[in-house]
Formats: sequence, structure tokens, C-alpha cells
Amino acid sequence: MACRLSVSAFLATASLPAISAVADNDAVLASSDGFEECKLQLQEKAIAAGVSAKTAQDVMTGVKHIDRVIELDRRQPEFTTTFADYLNRRVNDSRVSKGRELIKEHSELLARVTRETGVPAPYLVAFWGLETNFGSYFGKMSVPDSLTTLACDTRRSSFFTEQLIAALRIIDEGAIPVEQMEGSWAGAMGHVQFMPTVFLKHAVDADGDGRRDLWNSLPDAMMSAGRFLESMNWDGEYRWGREVLLPENFDYAMADGRRLELDKWRKLGITDAFGKPLGRENITAALVVPAGHEGPAFLAYHNFKVIMGWNRSEFYAIAVGHLADRIAGAGMLQNPPPEDAPALSRNTVLELQSALSERGYDAGKPDGITGPATRSAIRKFQHDEGMIADGFPGQELLDRLEIDN
Repeated sequence: MACRLSVSAFLATASLPAISAVADNDAVLASSDGFEECKLQLQEKAIAAGVSAKTAQDVMTGVKHIDRVIELDRRQPEFTTTFADYLNRRVNDSRVSKGRELIKEHSELLARVTRETGVPAPYLVAFWGLETNFGSYFGKMSVPDSLTTLACDTRRSSFFTEQLIAALRIIDEGAIPVEQMEGSWAGAMGHVQFMPTVFLKHAVDADGDGRRDLWNSLPDAMMSAGRFLESMNWDGEYRWGREVLLPENFDYAMADGRRLELDKWRKLGITDAFGKPLGRENITAALVVPAGHEGPAFLAYHNFKVIMGWNRSEFYAIAVGHLADRIAGAGMLQNPPPEDAPALSRNTVLELQSALSERGYDAGKPDGITGPATRSAIRKFQHDEGMIADGFPGQELLDRLEIDN
């Protein structure tokens, strides 16, 4: 079955120029004195970066440290939940039905965005659904409070310092009053949860009122989403990817991120999810097995990489693509992910990484995240142990390494 789609039928995060961070080698600034000192440093950096002194002073004077933000930063669902739980919570019948209703309700606006950016309506609505449940919840945290808290933490101080200065620039330009600038714990804002740097570079005034308002203007939000995806070279001729079936005794080492022509995947015995031959389009794809050999497999096309430019999570990218497919009329996955897979905490993944490294399998720097280096080490260990080498940290792997979860 061909993977080409008619546009009519149907976000690497942009950033500001690098700004030196508040000292990254200090401990988390838990004391009130330390946080106040950090605030003053950030205020000075913002003014040096072009934010008006009045805005910088007015905003930073009232900023508060939020302990809850640090807690949430340490347990993001993309890294601490199973694929089955993640997908089932985000792609369900209720959300699919709502998405279809909203496509009809806003058909004129969405058609305009598609004409101007090439991004089909089901994808725009899927992003909207995953980010804010179609605008029903933007987040209740003060964006300046959240970003300052994270900028004064050691884990990603440079990134959040940059985001905070961008947020102050947004307030400076009059897009939103500081008291109304609420969003997620990480500082994402509006209908489509743009980070401040993405807002500055890609938000547009689509309704012509002179403001880039992603909170109260759906035209601004949808067109901004389309422009952001367009900037990352969204391909309006093809879908995001597709579910596929793998042959018996398939070499799961092929699911290591390599991109092959569709014809080569077909010659390896891969079919679509219904057992039919893959199309013959001249495109490349990567094989993704988010739940290991017992779960679904996907061939991810170019637009999958674009979606990961919005959120660097394979779980997220699959959820956006699958939700868009469902909204456009497709059915559920033919091979849903197993619901009994273990959910690994960061501490368990840290222990897993250390155990692999101690046995001579390089899992990279221990960080509690099952990234490419860790999956590669898992594959090598599984191969040597006579297991199916799918790179997935399942219960059998934990048992072999004597790790309690």
C-alpha cells in the first residue's frame, strides 16, 4: 500500500543565540539566599541580551522558586512509563472523536494553514490534542517562575536560562502580560505549548490583531504550529510512518536508527500491518520498535524526524502520528503494545546502565534514560545471552542482570 498522501486529503527546537548560563557546576539552589542571587544574575543577563530593564526588574522581582517544577523535571512520562501506558492515555476513542469534530468545526482555518504550510489538518489537530487536550488545559504555572526555577537548577541551566530570557522578550513585545503568562512546568505555552524560543522565532499573528497570541487566538496557534513544522521541512506529500509486520527471526539490530530505502525493508520481509507488500516509493525509513519484539513495529519516514523536532521522544512522535491517522479515519494498531511490560524508574535505568558497563557493555554515561547507547549495549548483551536482541529493557533482561524494579 502506498505511503503517499494528498495534501488536500488530509517541531530540533529552534533557539536564540547561545547565552552563557548561570553556573552549571553549583548544587541545586535550595536556599533562599542562593535563589535570590541567581535571580539577580539572570536579570542582569536578560538586560544584557536586550530585554528592557523595566521588564526584567518587574518580572524577576516577583519570581518564586517552585519545588514542584524540579520534581516534575526528574520524572517526565516519556522516560518513566511504558509505551502501552503512554500511548493508551494519549490516543483513545474520546480524543479521536473530539479531533474529528474539531476538524469539521475549524475546517476553513485548518485548510488555510495546510495551504500555506503544507501540514495536513489531522496532524495539526493531533499536536493540539496531545499538547493541551485541544486547548482545555494550558497549564497553571507561572512561566517566569518555572523557567527561573529550572535556570537556577544544575541539570539544564543553560537551556532554561535561554528560555527565560526569551520569555522576558515576549513580555517585552506585549504579546502577553506577565500575570497571564501561564503554562506547563517546563515553560511551554499556549494551545500548542511552544517554548519561548520557539515562540519568538515561529509564532505568527494570523488573525491580524497585531499580537502573537497563542493563548487566546486559535488562528495564531494553528498557523504558528504549521510554520514551525514547515521550518523543519515537513513533507506534505508523505505520512509520518506506518505500522508494519516483521518476519520471524528478524534481526532487531536493524532497529538501531539506520535509514534504508523502502525497497530494502521490503526485501527483508517487512510488510504493512495487514501483511500486504510495502509501497515502492523512493523514500527512506527507520525501523522503530518502542516496546521490543512483543510490541508493534513501525517504519518511520522523514516526518517522524520532524515531529521529534517538536519533542525528542519516540513515544511522543508515534502518538502524534497514530492520533493523526485515527483522526483521519484509520483504525487502531493491529499489534498493540503489551500492557505487562515493566515501567522502569530512572534509578532502575541507572542501575541497568551500571550493570551493563560492569560486564563490559558500554551503555554510555549513566543518566537514567534508555537512549541509543544503552539500547546498543542491551542488544549486545541480549545477543551474547541468546536472547532476542531487540534492545528493549524487559523483565527477562532485568532478571538476567539481577536487577529489582
